Amino acid sequence: MVVLGTWYWTLGSISVTTVNTPKVEAFYWLAITFSQTLGTALGDWMADNTGLGYGRGALVFGVGLVALAFAYYRTNISRVFLFWAAFILTRPLGATVGDFLDKPISDGGMALSRPIASAVIAVFMVGCILLLPQRAGMHPGRSEAI
Repeated sequence: MVVLGTWYWTLGSISVTTVNTPKVEAFYWLAITFSQTLGTALGDWMADNTGLGYGRGALVFGVGLVALAFAYYRTNISRVFLFWAAFILTRPLGATVGDFLDKPISDGGMALSRPIASAVIAVFMVGCILLLPQRAGMHPGRSEAI
């Protein structure tokens, strides 16, 4: 939140569509780095220290993402805010799902090997890409769809 707040205060926007200068790109990568690191730590903490475990910890973050999707389709909340909130929530979700798949059964996991857990996640991702409709986007600096 500090990086995003400083970015906004310094440049007036935290939209990824404004990432077109070295200064903005530095803020962008700082936001990515902190969200990755702290999000993974939050997912691990949620699963290990709250009594929720991996599955219920993942459910908490999954419900958060569903709430953001609801807000996207049903409210006028800033799309930039919703993007960053969803981006940040996917990090602890990924950590808890990954741990759920590869941690020992005695710790609440499924005890899949790392390669098999990675394959399960890859199949899920490919399935989502194939099943969910995709549409061409617009690059902020172009007038035609790419």
